[in-house]
Amino acid sequence: MTTLEHGHDTRGRILDAARRLFAERGYAATSLADIAAAVGLTKTAVAYHFHPKDRLAAELLAPAAEDIMVLIESDFDDDRAFVEALVTFVVRYRAIIRLIMEDLGGADDAPPGSPGEIIRAFRDEIYHRLAGPDPDPDRRVWAWALLGSLQYGVVKTIDLPQEDVRKILLTTALATV
Repeated sequence: MTTLEHGHDTRGRILDAARRLFAERGYAATSLADIAAAVGLTKTAVAYHFHPKDRLAAELLAPAAEDIMVLIESDFDDDRAFVEALVTFVVRYRAIIRLIMEDLGGADDAPPGSPGEIIRAFRDEIYHRLAGPDPDPDRRVWAWALLGSLQYGVVKTIDLPQEDVRKILLTTALATV
């Protein structure tokens, strides 16, 4: 194995361990030393690849951010198709959603240019896709209730098999459309 391949493998192992530990414990409760122990490295070795810890979180968030852009920019035939794509997204990225909800919260009060502002923008765009351009009170409540139930539905069931969670959330969400 070349040094470049070894470095890439190490980064991948660190990211995998961080993703798992953040899902289990939360971002704030997971230290670089915890991640290092899970991978069998020193804290210094982990910090070499990801310092500060925010860089690690940003790298974990990047694929979800790319996929949410695709979701937001895609055309769907109807509400059901969008809700199905949204459920698939939230289940696939449930560890990331836990990171966002439990540890990077405060999006409504986030200052301009912060990660919270970006999270708020994504959340609001999904809400607008669900609610429509001029929603009546019933549609507004439905859109926020669906978003909340999907968020908590994936975060509080992180220990359950992904496909089981997707199936139940999809059935529940589509029943409300």
